[in-house]
Amino acid sequence: MKITLCGSARFEPQFKEWNRRLSLAGHLVYSLSCYPSDHGGKDWYTAEQKIMLDLVHKDKIANSDAIVVINENGYIGDSTRSEIEHARALGKKIYYVHFNGFADYPPNGEHRCCPYKGCADPVSMFPPCALCYE
Repeated sequence: MKITLCGSARFEPQFKEWNRRLSLAGHLVYSLSCYPSDHGGKDWYTAEQKIMLDLVHKDKIANSDAIVVINENGYIGDSTRSEIEHARALGKKIYYVHFNGFADYPPNGEHRCCPYKGCADPVSMFPPCALCYE
């Protein structure tokens, strides 16, 4: 499966971990092009570069079968929300790493588990999904 990781760049370690896990499970993974640690902070880019990075990331989503939303503590910012809406509009599968407790979250047809084959619900499975939890 081709998967694009989505979420805030503040979750850089989680992006790298999910990239590793999904790649080792045999998926083609698209991730962020740049991280704040590469440039000494969050606001290293110009407004034009931010637009370009957002467009590139949405192209990755278009080329994917699914997205995995890295939403630590349920956090989803404006850029990530836009990426989720883009994926929805394109009919992509959407997976959320964390469940934030809201009744309508994730929306119907979206998943709060990983795209690992055979993983139905990593939170309640025993043993838990090896990809989601070590």
